[in-house]
This record gives sequence, C-alpha cells and structure tokens, in this order.
Amino acid sequence: MSFQYIREMPGVKEILDRMPLPEDLKKVKKERDSEIISVFKRESDKFLVIIGPCSADDEDPVCEYVSKLAKLQDEVKERLVLIPRIYTNKPRTTGEGYKGMAHQPKPSEAPNMVSGLKAIRKMHIRAMKESHLTAADEMLYPGNYPYLADILSYVAIGARSVENQLHRLTISGLDVPSGMKNPTSGDLEVMLNSVQAAQLPHVFVYNGWEVKTTGNPLTHCILRGAVNHYGYNIPNYHYEDLKRLAEAYKKRNLLFPAIIVDTNHANSNKRYFEQPRIAKEVMRSRKHSKTLRNKVKGLMIESYLVEGSQKIAENVYGKSITDPCLGWEESERLVMELAEYV
Repeated sequence: MSFQYIREMPGVKEILDRMPLPEDLKKVKKERDSEIISVFKRESDKFLVIIGPCSADDEDPVCEYVSKLAKLQDEVKERLVLIPRIYTNKPRTTGEGYKGMAHQPKPSEAPNMVSGLKAIRKMHIRAMKESHLTAADEMLYPGNYPYLADILSYVAIGARSVENQLHRLTISGLDVPSGMKNPTSGDLEVMLNSVQAAQLPHVFVYNGWEVKTTGNPLTHCILRGAVNHYGYNIPNYHYEDLKRLAEAYKKRNLLFPAIIVDTNHANSNKRYFEQPRIAKEVMRSRKHSKTLRNKVKGLMIESYLVEGSQKIAENVYGKSITDPCLGWEESERLVMELAEYV
C-alpha cells in the first residue's frame, strides 16, 4: 500500500480526559463567546481585532504575545474585542514547508501528529489561563476540531479550503462565529455559497459517525484579497470592494451578514508593513457608510513579538517562521489607533 500507518491518533475523549479545561476557564470561555457573538448579532457596537502570528510555532513566545495582548485588551475594552490568533495548522500552496505545530510541535524535528495534537491543546489552555483571552484558530483539518472545541471562540476557513464540502458541513455544527475566506480567485459567490451552506442544517459522516447539525448562523465572509491568472495579487479591502460584498449579501437570505477584512496575504501583496495603512483605510470606509458600519465587524492582522520573518534555523525568539508579521510595538500602536476609529 502507498500509506504507511505510523501511529494511531488518540480519541477525543482520551485527550480531553488527559488535558481537561479547568472549570474557571470554562467560565472565561462562556463569557468571551457571549461578548464576541454579541458583535455579530449587532447587540454590541464593539469591533473585533483578530490578531497574532501567522502560525503559532513555539509555545513560550506565543503565550508571551497573548499575555501582552491581554494587557492591551484592558486598555481598549470599551471599543475593541481582541481575539488572539493561535493558528496551529499552516496550509501550504505547494505542499512544501512547515505545516504548523499540529504537524511538528518542534519545527526543527520530524512530524509527529500525536505529539502535535497534545502540544496545541496544551498551548491553547496555557494561553487562556495566562491571559483570559480565548483564541481563533484555522480549521485546516475538520476532524481535529473536537480536540479544541471547548477552547476556541472563533474559527476560520482558509482560501484553499472554502470550497471543500466537509469544511462547510463541519462549520454548520459549530456554535462559535466562523469566517469563510474568499478563494484565491477572489470569487465572492464561492465564498457566499460556503457561508450559505454552513448556515444550513446537514446530515453527514463525521469522524466515524453519522451526525446531524443545526446550521451555524454566525458564519460570515472574510476578504483576504485574490490572485489573478497572471499570478498578481488583487486587493479587495477598498471601499468599493466592501460595498460590492454588502450588495451581494442582500441577494441572499443569510443571517447576521458580516464582513471581516484580512489585512495581510493578497490584500497587502504580502507586504506585512502595509497592514496598518490597510486597517485604517477599512476603518475610514466604515465611518463613511452606515451600511459598512453595520456589516464590517472586524479585522485580521498578522503580528508577533518581532517584526518580519526568519528561517527555522535562525531561532529568533518571537519571530515568524512563515509569513512576515508586524512587530509588537507597531501592533500595539495600531490597536490603540483602531480604538479611536470605533
């Protein structure tokens, strides 16, 4: 056979029994979920900022970053809800390169997905314990979600997964806000089809079970820019782009229509230092239009302790080993500026 069976993955119950979420953190999770959901349901005028490393590759600097974010949250709590990005899976366009802590708990060592699964749950729990902030993660592998379901307050579906049937159906069973990114082509209808599918109830096979879901009304769109057939990046964060998506939403009977703007990736042409300019342009667009104030609910920003990126062998503490990120000082300044726009 072409498959080599290396090791059997532990069941969800086994992992949760071994690494339970403490009772006090369950209360934190419940309160945070309520605060974030209220933004999508238009019960709160606060603005979401989903911010953190491109990929969470090392527990210590990630938890240090999230603790810094918690102090910043206290300063902007009347206007912003900060959601740390603790992204433990990294999709790769060509399949090559570091695939995240779920694959490699230590980037310099060989993949071990059993150890990786335990490492990401441990990191998420530690980050929540030290900060009382609950995090966002990307659902690259739908079957892994139950291992983090009691921890995450936000889930994102990436540009390369958004057309996948299992991703859409799995999101329909979640009870936390879930963002669908536009595909790399930028096709808004593909993204909206995914949102619509995830808001509907479904019956399907999931992790060895026939399951039934109720639909997730908190599923929404994330604009991350596009790539044309010549390979050039095309941004979709400008005022006209936001209005176009708002109009496209009107043609569908979708609950709680919302837009999150990713300030990096194709929107920044992978120039991480453009993120503050892009973020502030989005905020100015919201001020100019009542429609956009109602629909643009947040931003995604890639940020870490040290700006830029590095090769794995360089081993600089708190610096991205995947896409380059804003450094902490610039990130802190940007968050404070964003609060002034709300």
